[in-house]
Amino acid sequence: MAFFRSVTALSRLRSRVSNLSNSVRWLQMQSSSDLDLHSQLKEMIPEQQERLKKVKSELGKAQLGNITVDMVIGGMRGMTGLLWETSLLDPDEGIRFRGLSIPECQKLLPAAKPDGEPLPEGLLWLLLTGKVPSKEQVDGLSKELRDRATVPDYVYKVIDALPVTAHPMTQFASGVMALQVQSEFQEAYEKGIHKSKYWEPTYEDSLNLIARVPVVAAYVYQRIYKDGKIIPKDDSLDYGGNFSHMLGFDDPKMLELMRLYVTIHSDHEGGNVSAHTGHLVASALSDPYLSFAAALNGLAGPLHGLANQEVLLWIKSVVDECGENVTTEQLKDYVWKTLNSGKVVPGFGHGVLRKTDPRYTCQREFALKHLPDDPLFQLVSKLFEVVPPILTKLGKVKNPWPNVDAHSGVLLNHFGLAEARYYTVLFGVSRSLGICSQLIWDRALGLPLERPKSVTLDWIEKNCKKAA
Repeated sequence: MAFFRSVTALSRLRSRVSNLSNSVRWLQMQSSSDLDLHSQLKEMIPEQQERLKKVKSELGKAQLGNITVDMVIGGMRGMTGLLWETSLLDPDEGIRFRGLSIPECQKLLPAAKPDGEPLPEGLLWLLLTGKVPSKEQVDGLSKELRDRATVPDYVYKVIDALPVTAHPMTQFASGVMALQVQSEFQEAYEKGIHKSKYWEPTYEDSLNLIARVPVVAAYVYQRIYKDGKIIPKDDSLDYGGNFSHMLGFDDPKMLELMRLYVTIHSDHEGGNVSAHTGHLVASALSDPYLSFAAALNGLAGPLHGLANQEVLLWIKSVVDECGENVTTEQLKDYVWKTLNSGKVVPGFGHGVLRKTDPRYTCQREFALKHLPDDPLFQLVSKLFEVVPPILTKLGKVKNPWPNVDAHSGVLLNHFGLAEARYYTVLFGVSRSLGICSQLIWDRALGLPLERPKSVTLDWIEKNCKKAA
């Protein structure tokens, strides 16, 4: 999708791309047919394969922008270089899943109850097909995921071999690696499957992985923070509701929160560390388990998924020093104290976004609806008023607005999930939907091994001096 958004910006190609853009929008908004998920994909894939061939033939030489030295040494920010079909991030609008914004997903995707939050299974269907599923299709997918959610005993033994003090993400990623033993893609590849069929065992692995990671994640939580017992899944519950249940939280509002949480954390286009890592590793034809485990290790970094634990810890440090009834002036002083110590205010700013993250906004709306009087939520609301002007005054931040991490911890804490070190595991479970959806399309479209060119500082200095 990033490809088409970039190309349409080039006026000399506008007329050739307009028909493609219109067809994409039609695909995104049409209702799903009566086919099941696998059958819909099987029907769609030949058409999309031909579409990709046409794009390569007609637009393959089109330029998508210039690469600067700043991009090369600055983390490739702003460099268009990756096809990622499932979502697209706009600096001003925020994330769109197959063309649909978060408010549109909340309105169009089926929910567990009237006016409830969207079911993650519905988003998974949307990510894979570009179509809005019916409630019946989502219910069927929920049942399929429950049926697939069987975790072998050796997975628990692998986790148990680690010290209980190991970080939750270490235990979670180890469990995912142990699941790899049952990879259908690896088995099919060893038997000589034709590359045109790669997507089918990838699909099986991906749905099995998506179904099983909540079970593994819940066990990690029970092992570290509770009595270590496995809470079995409830066959009457959906994906997000069951995850909450297996963690030990059965408040209906917490079930709704988990549905929202998994949905909005599922995908954020392909350039972020976890998504890009999953795509990169999978481009070597590593199976979804290996690829997703690698993605989790990227997600565990403090500059990516680990940030959501840092937010709640920082907010609690504000309360410890200033009290729950902190004044605006006290809060300003604490923010400046944090910045002057060489640290950042966690939960604010984003590598791409230049306005308030819509994922923050929908969580704020959830809080206003379900926990308006929560003291930490009120503190987060004050931070929304205090921090952006300070960061703007500082002059070094391109985006002073809150991101998704600024709010999630407060919501989880309200319902009793207060162990901040575990929060990145929740993020990881959610990301399985987006990363695995794209991996299926990577194999269906036959995307090649990723191999960008690297250069040295000597090369940059010599070649730029020559060009000058």
